[in-house]
Amino acid sequence: MKIQILQKAKNIQKKERAPVIMQIIPCLGAGGAEQGCIDVAAGLVKSGATSIVVSNGGYRVPEILRSGSIHIDLPVHSKNPFVMWRNIARLKKIIRDMKVDIVHARSRAPAWSAWRACDTTKARFMTTCHAPFNISGEAKRFYNSSIARGEIVIAISNYVGDYLLKNYDIKEQNIRVIHRGVALEKFHPSSVAPTHLIKLSEDWRLPDGCLIVMMPGRLTRWKGHLVLIDAIAKLNREDVYCVMVGDDQGRSEFRAEVEAAITAKNLEGRVRIIGQCHDMPAAYMLSNVVVSASIEPEGFGRVPIEAQAMGRPVVATNHGGAMETVLDGVTGWLVPPNDSDALAKAIGDALSMDEQNHYIMATRAMAHVADNFTKTNMVEQTLDVYAELLKTKYLEKAA
Repeated sequence: MKIQILQKAKNIQKKERAPVIMQIIPCLGAGGAEQGCIDVAAGLVKSGATSIVVSNGGYRVPEILRSGSIHIDLPVHSKNPFVMWRNIARLKKIIRDMKVDIVHARSRAPAWSAWRACDTTKARFMTTCHAPFNISGEAKRFYNSSIARGEIVIAISNYVGDYLLKNYDIKEQNIRVIHRGVALEKFHPSSVAPTHLIKLSEDWRLPDGCLIVMMPGRLTRWKGHLVLIDAIAKLNREDVYCVMVGDDQGRSEFRAEVEAAITAKNLEGRVRIIGQCHDMPAAYMLSNVVVSASIEPEGFGRVPIEAQAMGRPVVATNHGGAMETVLDGVTGWLVPPNDSDALAKAIGDALSMDEQNHYIMATRAMAHVADNFTKTNMVEQTLDVYAELLKTKYLEKAA
């Protein structure tokens, strides 16, 4: 690995002790923030550092443990002020008992507790901003500001970096833009066995020879499910099936609204809500077009880079992080948000590509991701930030 954080630390430390890095995230489930946390934890262990992840648990905790990291259960997901206050003492004890060098908070609520916990310890404090949080008033702005209080703040896109500068008291030199990355050993056409495609097609009950438009993403209004349903209706092709892959996470009212829209457009059977999928590489390979239809800008958005890494045609909305990950007309299509006519046209254009143009776009898309959005790049750049903070810490200690 390019960055050997342990060696960098040893060049400065008098004691040969492995650096201890603690990441804090609300829970370990589906999502880009969670994936980044897991990837960085594994990278820390490989570099020789001690990795600790603090969360309220989740089905992905075993991935943390398999990497060699330590996991500690705490209610850091809670936005209750009393729980957040109690978390300060809990985190401070972990910092002192385990001699934590850097605390890296990945969400607003735990960032408040972690910031205060670091205040009277020797640990450095940093954050990652994963999204452009809504600001409905000064109280909300203040709550959001915890994510901008790190000595260094990682922004997952230039869009998020600009959001931080515009809305919070933060200096540009304290921001590091580190795009999210995809694991190319997992998200590559050659990684998917034909048997996986057959099984998934059977599970989804898809007829032979149909064309598949897939939209991955949790079932929530701002992801644009209703816009996609309207676009599929306007496409008016009986051979096109649409699968919406993602959990409703308890949003039963919105799910009912999506189901009602499917019925109203006479699309029962051809537009399906699949729920969670645990074999996304196979899901991408099964798709003819992948859609990211968010009506609000995403901080980054993993779907466009994963789809491009798999060589799939991707259609995304022209705002937020997608503007940095999709090259319009080169590696995919960008369309105005909340515009079902434009979305339908782009999907139709993608489906009508001939074999040669499909191959050219797929090759460009895969190369684009390999050059700019890999897990390896993301992890190494994050370890660079840790090394930067460690260097500052031990230089100050030596002074």
